Amino acid sequence: MIKVSNLTKKFGSNTSLDNVNCEFNKNESIALMGANGAGKTTLIRSILGYYHPNDGEVLINGMNPIKERVKVLENISFVPQLPPPIKLSIDELMQYISVGAKVDRDLIMHYANEMKLDVSANLNKSFFKLSGGMKQKLLIAISLAKKSDIIIYDEPTANLDPKARDDFYRLLKQNEDEKVLLFVTHRLEEVKDLVNRQIYMDLGKIVSDDKV
Repeated sequence: MIKVSNLTKKFGSNTSLDNVNCEFNKNESIALMGANGAGKTTLIRSILGYYHPNDGEVLINGMNPIKERVKVLENISFVPQLPPPIKLSIDELMQYISVGAKVDRDLIMHYANEMKLDVSANLNKSFFKLSGGMKQKLLIAISLAKKSDIIIYDEPTANLDPKARDDFYRLLKQNEDEKVLLFVTHRLEEVKDLVNRQIYMDLGKIVSDDKV
C-alpha cells in the first residue's frame, strides 16, 4: 500500500532522508521510532505529499502523493503531534469534514463519545480554544470515522490522560483489520501491544526493521 524507493530528501546541506527503502502493507501496525532529527517526520510528510524528494519516490496504492495528492489523501487519515490552529467551531469543523471528506458526522460523534469527549456540549466552541486533550480526542475520532486504509498517528497519546489512552487503544484494536497503522512514537511501551513491526531510524536511514 505504501512503497518508498530510494527516497532522499535534503534541506540545504542537511540530508534528512538518505536513500530510504521500505514498504508498508495491509494488516501491518508499525512503530516508527528514532531520536529527534532521525528523519521520521520527513518520511511521514513525504508519504503525505508535503515534500518533494530530491531523489527516489513514494507510491501510495501505486499513486504519487504529489501528483495525485487529492486522490491519495482520500485513503489516508493523519493525526499530527501538534493539532493545527483551526479557528472553526466544532460544529463547523465536523460539517467541513463531513462534506469535504465524505465522513459520516454521526460516526465522528460516536467515536468522540467513545473517547469520552462530549461533543454536544461543546458544538459552538472554537477548536482552537479547546484543551490539548480535547483537540486530540476529536482528531482521533475523525481519523477513525474516515475509515481510511492508512492511518498515521504522530505521538497520538501525547495530550491524553491514561484513561483516554486506554480508550484510544481499544478503538484501534477494533479498527485495525485490512489497514496500515503507522505510529510515530517515543513510547514503544504504550503501543507494543498494538504493533507487529518496529522500525528504528537514525540520521536519515532505517537502521532496524523487525517483525514482532
